[in-house]
Amino acid sequence: MKSFLRFALVTLLLLVVAMVSAVVTMSLAIHGTEVAVPNLVGMNPVEAERSAAALGLSVAVERQYYSAGIQEGRIMTQIPAPGTRVRRGWQVRVAQSLGSQRVTVPDVLGESGRAAGLNIRRRGLDVASIAYLQMTGVTSDQVLAQSPPASASSISAPRINLLVSSGSQLPSFVMPSFLGQPLGTVNLTILDAGFRLGQVTVAAGTQDSTNTSPDPQPNSPPQPSPASIVVSQTPAPGQRVVAGAVVNFEVR
Repeated sequence: MKSFLRFALVTLLLLVVAMVSAVVTMSLAIHGTEVAVPNLVGMNPVEAERSAAALGLSVAVERQYYSAGIQEGRIMTQIPAPGTRVRRGWQVRVAQSLGSQRVTVPDVLGESGRAAGLNIRRRGLDVASIAYLQMTGVTSDQVLAQSPPASASSISAPRINLLVSSGSQLPSFVMPSFLGQPLGTVNLTILDAGFRLGQVTVAAGTQDSTNTSPDPQPNSPPQPSPASIVVSQTPAPGQRVVAGAVVNFEVR
């Protein structure tokens, strides 16, 4: 019995030692691939790439800003911060200084979106974003506002945001149902509502009971009359349409 207990204790001890050794080995393997991010602020991109590559890291210039205190071409900020421990192969994102602002922000109000973009880029700036706004009575594709404003000083980034008109939108309506109504009444209703009467066809197999001609033409197709009853319509009832839409009917 004592021999069995001694054997069990030795086995358990060896198992614990093996587990601790595995944890320590794994920890060393993981932390052995980590490095501290170097301080790249103040370097030029070439110097920053060389410093980062020596530790197995890479550098990506993601932003450019004006700065009166940092020389043009030098790195202003970085992510992750210096001293942060990361795995080898990590990418350090940096912002580069453009030096002091030397360009004047142009006034592009009233210009078309395309003309404004050309004017901005001609000054060495860039269009950051374009938002659109519907305005009644304003020409489509016209710059309504800009940020920063014209001749702004001490701007942080060489990018201009624009607000451009998308023109006025025609009013929309929900198409009512004209089913079961006489064509003459329907015609007056849609004209008063600002719609247009389109094609009117007679449903197949329908005979025009209003035709009292003594010598009807058997081969001529039946013709709709103001008394004809609407059996289908396009656009369908409930569909959203704009003013001036054409409405087609089938009658019997």
